[in-house]
Amino acid sequence: MDLRESGENYLEAILVLQQKTGVVHSIDVANYLNVTKPSVSRAMGILKDADYIWVEKGGQLHLTEAGKKIAESIYERHRLLTEYLVHLGVDEQTAASDACRIEHVISEQSFQKIKEHAGGKK
Repeated sequence: MDLRESGENYLEAILVLQQKTGVVHSIDVANYLNVTKPSVSRAMGILKDADYIWVEKGGQLHLTEAGKKIAESIYERHRLLTEYLVHLGVDEQTAASDACRIEHVISEQSFQKIKEHAGGKK
């Protein structure tokens, strides 16, 4: 199943929050993405149905292997593109905002070439 940009953003948010705090609930995702709790609830239902997340009885969110793979890929793109744009002279806030949009539409081939040019591994 192909995810839309918003689904990728939710998966990325769960990954980042798990890395920061270890425990993630819907309210954490809502606060992180600055969206409403009902929006998060709807998105979590869709991601759960697609087998990208699972929800513990107490409401804790977890990525499945498939969800984690997508989240890690998007987050890698976000970090590398942000760093690359900052290196080119873009201010950090603009770079992060632009990277957030670019990370969802850039082809794998273009991303790999940028990664190679930026000194990353193949």
